[in-house]
Amino acid sequence: MSYPTPWQGNPLQGPGAPSMLASHADRERAVDVLRAGYGEGRLEHPEFEKRVARAYAARTVAELSLLVADLPQGPMPQPVAAAGPVPATFLPGLQPRTNGKAVASMVCGILCVVTGGLTGLPAVILGHMAQSEMRRTGEGGDGFAVTGLVLGWLSIAGWAVFLGFVGLLAVVAGSA
Repeated sequence: MSYPTPWQGNPLQGPGAPSMLASHADRERAVDVLRAGYGEGRLEHPEFEKRVARAYAARTVAELSLLVADLPQGPMPQPVAAAGPVPATFLPGLQPRTNGKAVASMVCGILCVVTGGLTGLPAVILGHMAQSEMRRTGEGGDGFAVTGLVLGWLSIAGWAVFLGFVGLLAVVAGSA
């Protein structure tokens, strides 16, 4: 009497076929592929349910591979050259160069506090020159120029109020 070999009658486990036992993670991966196939409309609901039941009952990796053999196994890698160059719209924009006079205007405006307003006039002059150059050349730094202008004009206005008050005091003291 001849005894059948363990793989007879089961085409999934023949000589040379992988007989590695399937893990829970292997089964879940196979079920995920089946779900994707069902979601894409590649499987009908009854067939999907049968395959999922067989996947959870599968003992070997070979059984699982047969269940998903006719389905795509995920996204296919695309060659990099096929993608082509990235359109300029999606590339990061180049920052324009910052105008040096705009930076100097802001520095002079900030120094108005330390110098008692003596750098206010240079801040205003440099700020206007910077804005003119930026319109002509397309350079950046408008915020620096505006900061210098505002601080410079505030300093000049402060000096004007102070000198006006001193002049008024001189007139009042001279008439008394």
